[in-house]
Amino acid sequence: MMSVKESYAGKINRKMNKKLHVIHVASGRMPADLVLKNAAYVNVFSNEICHADIAVAEGLIVGMGEYHGVEEVDVSGKIVLPGFIDAHIHLESSLVSPSEFAKAVLPHGTTTVITDPHEIANVMGTDGIEYMLQATEDLPVDVRFMLPSCVPATPLDESGANLDYRAIDSFYDHPRVQGLAEMMNFVGAVNADPQVVEKIVAAQAHHKKIDGHAPGLGGADLNAYIAAGVYSDHECSDIEDALAKLRRGQFIMIREGTAARNLEALIPLLCDKYVERCMFCTDDKHPNDLLEKGHIDYIVKKAISLGVEPITAIKAACHNAARYFLLNNRGAIAPGYLGDFVVIDNFENFHIEKVFKKGKLMYDGQLRDFPVPEVDPYLVKRAHNTFHVSLLTANDFADPRPRGVIGMVPGEIVTQDEGYANHIDVEKDILKIAVIERHKNTHHIGIGYIKGYGLQEGAVATSISHDSHNIIVVGANEEDMAAAVNRIVENKGGITVMRNGAVLGEVPLPIAGIMSDDSLVNVNHDLEEAKAKAYQLGVTPGVDPFMTLSFMALPVIPSLRITTRGVLDVNTQQYV
Repeated sequence: MMSVKESYAGKINRKMNKKLHVIHVASGRMPADLVLKNAAYVNVFSNEICHADIAVAEGLIVGMGEYHGVEEVDVSGKIVLPGFIDAHIHLESSLVSPSEFAKAVLPHGTTTVITDPHEIANVMGTDGIEYMLQATEDLPVDVRFMLPSCVPATPLDESGANLDYRAIDSFYDHPRVQGLAEMMNFVGAVNADPQVVEKIVAAQAHHKKIDGHAPGLGGADLNAYIAAGVYSDHECSDIEDALAKLRRGQFIMIREGTAARNLEALIPLLCDKYVERCMFCTDDKHPNDLLEKGHIDYIVKKAISLGVEPITAIKAACHNAARYFLLNNRGAIAPGYLGDFVVIDNFENFHIEKVFKKGKLMYDGQLRDFPVPEVDPYLVKRAHNTFHVSLLTANDFADPRPRGVIGMVPGEIVTQDEGYANHIDVEKDILKIAVIERHKNTHHIGIGYIKGYGLQEGAVATSISHDSHNIIVVGANEEDMAAAVNRIVENKGGITVMRNGAVLGEVPLPIAGIMSDDSLVNVNHDLEEAKAKAYQLGVTPGVDPFMTLSFMALPVIPSLRITTRGVLDVNTQQYV
């Protein structure tokens, strides 16, 4: 008992010493750890550019005025912004480990992200959540968590886990867990499904936020969804949908990611009348996008180019998300806030010159090294052993019965019903598509056909198939389909382009079958090469060979999808 008291007393003593230091520096009695001299900074409270020195001590901003410090950085002629916040992202979508993700986004000014680890949770259950918590501990990008609400996404999925509210309840006590992630099962919420309501009630019992996912929901159903306790939505693709939700009190996460881009449609929200209820998010951000375009900085630049007042865009990029998630010490430049800064040249070019995290310089044209978090060896081994699939042959895909044809819609992830087929017909662009259950070796294989993909020969397979991440494959012949799937299993996950039994391109993703141990640059190189090979095999120009497939197995998007049980009509919930 004595040791506990001593430990507590020691902790209080350390915090007291830090607080005293902060006060002494703020009052000018001691030099600051860092001072940004001659700063022009965005004040998100008064909506103006202010001018002063910015002093930092113990990782916190302690004052603006005239200060001296142990380290002084002259930022004359530059503009200092608060660090950016991504309000909703799945880190797994970057295809790399969390530390590699941090290396990618820090140079773009992102200092905090709110992640939903439902991709890895669908593979590994609560072990997946724990893996991501450990893999993000003490990164120079602060990673906060919303707990997955839909594992699996629907009862029609065969995922690696099934998480009810009891399974995730203990995670609410973790200091970096903010709440319950996107409630994709809005139908269950509206219809008072007891299991859905249990998760909402449990999150509220912990006084946590609950994010939404309800594209196009309106009227009494929207009222019911919000009344159930859902605070936000990131699925608004038009201004009418967004305003209907905002007027009912929801916060709007304006999404501009890789798979979905809604900024232009929602630009009218970024004005004095509405912006306080808006924030930016990416949802999914793939390697090429991160390397070529950027992250939240890209959204800010695009918003400004579309006529949004710069300070308004900055507030949506940091302050509003911080307020929504009750992260009360970030998202602003003011005493008591974290020393998370982005230094840019001007609003026109928006070139990021320096990034500070808690007063430490992390980027000035070159990224500073930082330690990679250690993950429990058990979780590392578990994450690298998630495939349980027997060796497949062409006969496993040779089913002569008529199957539904999934018709792709150019530029969309929705599909249409193209009738039935009972064999591959490359001339008519009728290809075979299949989903192979890979978590429990059930040998469940759902078979169908797809039109619009364009493949002329070979096969393309990936273990990224939302949200259960079984293996999905499309092919011009069954032999290459089997070979491609077997190669995925051999690599413990990833993407494979196959022709005549030979691998033309691939991206190994051995972490739960959805992330790589390699660098973002190398993963992007392999990914782009694999895409090029897929296009050489005839994949329709304008169709992303892999991202398109990844959504074909998600049985919540109309009209036809494919699961491990076959082709599903989402609207009727019947297999065809």
